[in-house]
Amino acid sequence: MSWRNLDEGDVRVRPNRRGSRPRTKERPAHADAVVAMVIGVDRGRYTCLVPAVASKRHHEPERVVVAMKARDLGRTRVVVGDEVALVGDTSGEPDGLARIVRIEERRSVLRRTADDTDPVERVIVANADRLGIVTALADPEPRPRMVDRCLVAAYDAGLEPLLILTKADLVDAADFLAKYTPLEVDHVVTRRDGDDIIGLDEVRERLAGRVTVLVGHSGVGKSTLVNALVPGATRAIGVVNDVTGRGRHTSTSAVALRLPEGGWVIDTPGIRSFGLAHIDVDRIIDHFPDLAAGTGECPRGCTHDEEECALDEWVRAGHAGEPGPARLESLRRLLRTRSAVEDY
Repeated sequence: MSWRNLDEGDVRVRPNRRGSRPRTKERPAHADAVVAMVIGVDRGRYTCLVPAVASKRHHEPERVVVAMKARDLGRTRVVVGDEVALVGDTSGEPDGLARIVRIEERRSVLRRTADDTDPVERVIVANADRLGIVTALADPEPRPRMVDRCLVAAYDAGLEPLLILTKADLVDAADFLAKYTPLEVDHVVTRRDGDDIIGLDEVRERLAGRVTVLVGHSGVGKSTLVNALVPGATRAIGVVNDVTGRGRHTSTSAVALRLPEGGWVIDTPGIRSFGLAHIDVDRIIDHFPDLAAGTGECPRGCTHDEEECALDEWVRAGHAGEPGPARLESLRRLLRTRSAVEDY
């Protein structure tokens, strides 16, 4: 038949190879999914710990399951500390692979941005209770501004900050701690005595029964501390560059390690910047209840570091007590770190 003789009656329609059933936006509920804790992330594979289950009918031991993220989660980021729902092969066998189909509600989220102008938030760790800020008193030199930024991030995330000062055998910790006395931040000081770490028992007491994420510059002794806290952790230990005075990155990914005394410590790679573009000022002030009550008379949009701020009069009137002036200055020092632009 010539194409000139064709009309609409000769049109052929190919049948749908996928069938004629209409698509639906409903997704399976995965009610039988197994809930686990993410303890490691490596190139699209998530190491998850499934807790033991004991009942009258059966007993399932604790097991480690490797999983991948389901397509339905899209670009949602899964991080260490997340509680996730798993389906598929959750037996924990070496060749098994499960799927993460849901991220359970997070109790807390530690976030940062690449810098103070980057609006994109990056979740570092989920469901932690404390933020352990590890800094050396010497070799490399301490960087108070970096510590201040970590404190701001802790307050924003609702985490309890803990200062862990290392290498006190080289420099006395008193002068450094004096800067943080008005903030009433809990702290532990450690020093080396040969192969022993003096103060390690105090660190264990602070971390027991809690989920603590450790952050700090490379070379401050964070990995050394983790190896001492968790026997067999074998976290790589770096050295400080004699020229730059900075440490070399040794830990390349975050990992959760169980403490013998109970609880978890999450070791993170060494950081050189901690952007705070996502921080809400009000969330920081909420952690200063003696000062927060005085912000009621502040003008709308007050940064709490300007002449019109009502906190000055509040403190002068004695509402914040004797440490009020020092507390206010420390608060403003933290607030200024949100817009500071320099090398930390």
